[in-house]
Amino acid sequence: MRARRVLVQVAGCILAMLPIVSGAQINESGYLVKPGDILRISVWGEPELQDSVLVTPDGTFSFPLVGHVDAKEKTAAQLQETVRQGLSKYISEPAVTVSLQEINGNSIYVIGQVKQPGAFVMTRDLDVMQALSMAGGATPFAELNNILILRRGPAGQVALPFRYAEVSKGRDLAQNIRLKSGDVVVVP
Repeated sequence: MRARRVLVQVAGCILAMLPIVSGAQINESGYLVKPGDILRISVWGEPELQDSVLVTPDGTFSFPLVGHVDAKEKTAAQLQETVRQGLSKYISEPAVTVSLQEINGNSIYVIGQVKQPGAFVMTRDLDVMQALSMAGGATPFAELNNILILRRGPAGQVALPFRYAEVSKGRDLAQNIRLKSGDVVVVP
């Protein structure tokens, strides 16, 4: 009975610490870190190891005692484990938190005949219609049935057609795709 009570107390302590130690796992489990993002890294009990780091254009960042870390195609939770392993050479059982402080690298671009062309940071999933809305909508001169989404992939760049008139009438909704970081919506 005593062992069971101790086990319940330990489990309670672990659950209470989850938001502190592994907030990145809870909040950003699916987001892949990108160049331009700013990460907040904290090591519990080590005030000199609390820092914000910028993910550089090559997809890396540096952290004291760990050195350069490759953040490409990794989540905050995966980076947390990488930093923890790097620090474990110098600190016994380090409690590390890696969280996203700013999402700057997850951008799409809307150019051409829209009222507010530019780069837009995606803080959530966006489709083409939502991106057009963020850009203030089309100008009177826009060719709405000739919109293209330019997307880079492993095989190179592809142009995906988008016909505004069809989607706005509820037809062929499959072309209202979810945008990915780096996509360019071109409104001629």
